[in-house]
Amino acid sequence: MNKRLSSHIATMEIVKKHNFKFTKSLGQNFLIDDNIIDKIIDGAGAKKGDKIIEVGPGIGTLTRELAQRADKLMAVEIDRNLIPILKETLAEYDNVTIVNEDIMKADINKLVDEKLDGGPIKLVANLPYYITTPIIMRFLEENVNVTDIVIMVQKEVAERMNATPGNKTFGALSVAVQYYCDTEIIAKVPRHMFVPQPSVDSIVIALRVRPEKKYNVDNEEIFFKTVKAAFGQRRKTLLNSLTSMGVLEKEIVKEVLAEAEIDEKRRGETLSLYEFAHLSNCINRRIEVIKNGK
Repeated sequence: MNKRLSSHIATMEIVKKHNFKFTKSLGQNFLIDDNIIDKIIDGAGAKKGDKIIEVGPGIGTLTRELAQRADKLMAVEIDRNLIPILKETLAEYDNVTIVNEDIMKADINKLVDEKLDGGPIKLVANLPYYITTPIIMRFLEENVNVTDIVIMVQKEVAERMNATPGNKTFGALSVAVQYYCDTEIIAKVPRHMFVPQPSVDSIVIALRVRPEKKYNVDNEEIFFKTVKAAFGQRRKTLLNSLTSMGVLEKEIVKEVLAEAEIDEKRRGETLSLYEFAHLSNCINRRIEVIKNGK
């Protein structure tokens, strides 16, 4: 069965054959466009030797195409009603392992070791919108040996991930993703390219995970707290937003900003990744001085 499943007719044939009911709470929207499928695969650079995880494979439309290029593929699907469909559509591919689990609860590193014989891996997925950010951050924060994340996400989320300082969409998510990755927009995907049709347009974005961090950060916990505080109330100046962290008193925050050579009247969305790294290091050093001085 080498024919592609990425058409409305082929998709609905399978849906009807298995009497499958779409679950809105799981964000199930199946892609029905060959061109976008190819762009996802090309964006991932899927090739022999690759080990790939796909989250939310649906009926296996993208999975089948990836299986023809990669060495090993693990398809992680939360909906048990899709497992019989996947077993049918992927039957001819012995390099695919189907896992019926919630990726947010699964031990990702254990799965990679058991099903793919360890990393490095690529994450390639048409992610359900409601879990986009948590899934991406799990892969980035939990030391998963991942080199590339190529995903279809809601247009606004992709724009935030790819945003630059000073842009109105630049925020905590932009900094968090760009701390780990270089970002690249692969394709814009109108809502009519899915069944059922979602209420928003999508974008395929590639996150190229850097082997080493771009800037030195002494304490990642303080770094992310600083970022979160800076964007907590966008209209606040850095002086006020960083004081609201509750870590340092206002006068000390003033001193730290001066030490970092950052104007206290600036707002979080104007800071570059380097400035956030530098500022958080200054904050961390001051915290250590106070702690050791007491």
